[in-house]
Amino acid sequence: MKHKSGYHFVGIIPARYASTRFPGKPLVRIGDKTMVQMVFEQTARSLETVYVATDDRRIYDSVVSSGGKAVMTSPDHQSGTDRCAEAVESIIRETGLPVDIVINIQGDEPFTRPEQIELIKSCFTDNSVGIATLIRKVSPYEDLFNRNQPKVIIDIYGNAIYFSRTPIPFVRDAEPADWTKQHIFYKHIGMYAYTTETLKKITRLQRSSLEAAESLEQNRWIENGFRIRTAITEWENISIDTPEDLKRALGNQ
Repeated sequence: MKHKSGYHFVGIIPARYASTRFPGKPLVRIGDKTMVQMVFEQTARSLETVYVATDDRRIYDSVVSSGGKAVMTSPDHQSGTDRCAEAVESIIRETGLPVDIVINIQGDEPFTRPEQIELIKSCFTDNSVGIATLIRKVSPYEDLFNRNQPKVIIDIYGNAIYFSRTPIPFVRDAEPADWTKQHIFYKHIGMYAYTTETLKKITRLQRSSLEAAESLEQNRWIENGFRIRTAITEWENISIDTPEDLKRALGNQ
């Protein structure tokens, strides 16, 4: 079914088994479901076509046995974006489905909201948009200095200017503890959407200096002249990177 933008959307959930801090985390159980199954079901509330893209047969078999769809991809990908690019080619080849926009949903965020997917889809009512992502306003007194929570600055049109693990901008005339009272800061929420053509282009780009410095692939795209449209979500996404993260997440539910 076409979105009101006129585009056909496909959701892809990259999920790999190997993880230094939490091996096998896509298959960890949250209640009576695996984490990847939870992400799949949340995504399917907003998208008719959803696939898990994995490099591990255990994840593939688990998704399919629970009624989901999955596609096998190379174990050599450096990012979820690269895995999405291979997956969408396989999906088009195997199903004949038209795919205009790929939405990359993080496989370790089981509490992703369908409203966030709808929000990122709405970015493509502007036909000039090739890449979109979500951001959230940082609350007063929230920790700006957590390097695992990238920040972003945007222009007056809502396009990202730069992503950083440090707080940006630097507020010269205030103490760091007061920065959020002097300026609106934005935190990046790691859901992406790309036109299929743009996805092909950005995955062919060489690793850039800004990407290497921050270890943030989206800076490669900006450095190469691609615009990233942002949309502001009210909700925080909870990433499960370690067993301790899972315990905290379950304790907050």
